[in-house]
Amino acid sequence: MTGLSRLSLNQITTKRWSLPEAVQGCVDAGIPAIGLWRDKVAETGLARSAKLCRDAGLAVSSLCRGGFLTAAGPEERRAALADNLRAIEEAAELGTDTLVMVVGGLPDGSRDLPGARRAVADMIAELAPHAEDFRVRLALEPLHPMFCADRAVVSTLGQALDLAAPHPAAQVGVVVDSYHVWWDPQLPEQIARAGREGRIASYQVCDWTLPLPADALLGRGHVGDGHIDFRTLTDHVTAAGWTGWIEVEIFNQLIWDTPGEQTLRTLAERHLTHVAPAA
Repeated sequence: MTGLSRLSLNQITTKRWSLPEAVQGCVDAGIPAIGLWRDKVAETGLARSAKLCRDAGLAVSSLCRGGFLTAAGPEERRAALADNLRAIEEAAELGTDTLVMVVGGLPDGSRDLPGARRAVADMIAELAPHAEDFRVRLALEPLHPMFCADRAVVSTLGQALDLAAPHPAAQVGVVVDSYHVWWDPQLPEQIARAGREGRIASYQVCDWTLPLPADALLGRGHVGDGHIDFRTLTDHVTAAGWTGWIEVEIFNQLIWDTPGEQTLRTLAERHLTHVAPAA
């Protein structure tokens, strides 16, 4: 179906599948791209993972994830830097130019939010030139403010763009993830800004559903099951010049427990109904 030509499966959506199973699932469902996760790549092996995607004719839309850059101590900071350098090289080996960066929350025991954000900026400055050497872009992902303490001290697209601004757009971009940014009253202006600056590196979609589960991380639903206006959001992203992959990334235990083939059928149908840009 031509309407699926920009659809990508983010691998976390079918968490129970191994990487070979996810690759085959995409082929069977006519989904042309996949966003990989480092733990699944490690299970399969880096070289084999790259070959599986290549032989199947799948594009790799992104690698998740790098980041967690807010470590306070020098030893922890060195470890985070080394891990992100490896992630950049893995992305290049897998054939993607996009490394999604979840920047990290407050260090244990800290209430210094400005200091944590400065630490992120410092680490990005160290990593960005290395990323360019490998033709990989660091894609900074703002997360909903409820994750500020433990996962991301960057909560808005505007904050992510400010962090990216000191660096060439080829080195540092941003992720527009519907779940994390849909609520922001400045979102249309910030998406337009991201487009003007050439910073959009990834467009990820899933829906905001209620009630939130006890583990808020697992509160995402299929597109169309919640409260996000995907047609308008996609129009904004399209108007900003994004013509790349539209990656479905869902964290939800019920969906994870659903047979993967059924999940792919649902996300393809929802993509055509709610998200796919008009021809």
